[in-house]
Amino acid sequence: MDLQQMRYVVAVAETSNFTRAAEQCLVVQSALSHQIARLERELGAKLFDRTSRRVRLTPAGEAFLPAARQALDAAERARAEVSAATGEIRGRLAVGAIPTVAAIDLPAALKRFHLRHRQVRISLRSGASEELTERVRQGTLDVAFLGLPLGVRPKGVRGRELARGDLVAMVAPDHPLAGRDRVDLGELSDEPFVDFPPGTAARAQSDEAFTAAGVRREVAFEVTTVDFIARLIRQGLGVGLLPAAFVSELPDLPVLRLRDAPARMEHLIWSRFAPSPVAAAFLATLGIPAAESSRSPDAGATPGLE
Repeated sequence: MDLQQMRYVVAVAETSNFTRAAEQCLVVQSALSHQIARLERELGAKLFDRTSRRVRLTPAGEAFLPAARQALDAAERARAEVSAATGEIRGRLAVGAIPTVAAIDLPAALKRFHLRHRQVRISLRSGASEELTERVRQGTLDVAFLGLPLGVRPKGVRGRELARGDLVAMVAPDHPLAGRDRVDLGELSDEPFVDFPPGTAARAQSDEAFTAAGVRREVAFEVTTVDFIARLIRQGLGVGLLPAAFVSELPDLPVLRLRDAPARMEHLIWSRFAPSPVAAAFLATLGIPAAESSRSPDAGATPGLE
């Protein structure tokens, strides 16, 4: 078993396609298939179920995949540590971010980092705070930007609070409330809402505020992206709640400030273990010194995302 075989397995698992995996790994498909078949013989188990229409992991493949990713990450980190010892930062930086990150200009921060460290490959994944936190814990993301209700802190990671602020309501330009500057949650109780799915931190911020105010609401549209939320609001299909710091991204939508507004905090998190040279360099770009990035997580955290 070698790293190349593991890399091929991970590529097939991520693409669910041998042809696309081979293209991603810059090899011909026959060579990739041969190496995976050779690994399966060595392990004594099939890693993939193959049909003419789909490829999916077997139970053995599901068990093998996390270990393969860890081995590849360890090899990548070993190369990065050697490069750092010679004064060069190289390797991979995997960043996660909620769609509504507003505490920093993330694209600008990534550009600054890229200009300083051109040998680093940068990837960005958007998702919900819970998913991103788990990926940082697993080591598949180096850092992540989260949005959480007040009093909630992610556990099992290091981190820093970046900012806190209120949510605001956004409505269609022709909505009857569009001319108002401020409303109560109770005035929105008869409105259909557009929101993120249940179980996400973004949804919890809104749900908890309505519960605290003793107001019931109907979430008619559950979607996963801010762009889709904005499109539904523009069509007058519902009211959306988004961070006040983010509303400048949607200048065509009227903003209603809320007297009993839900609040949220933005966090930056990274691994509880010592960050890789690449991750440490990115944190330094954001103004977080090595002494802080390597500090042990706070054991007395408030309720988190476990």
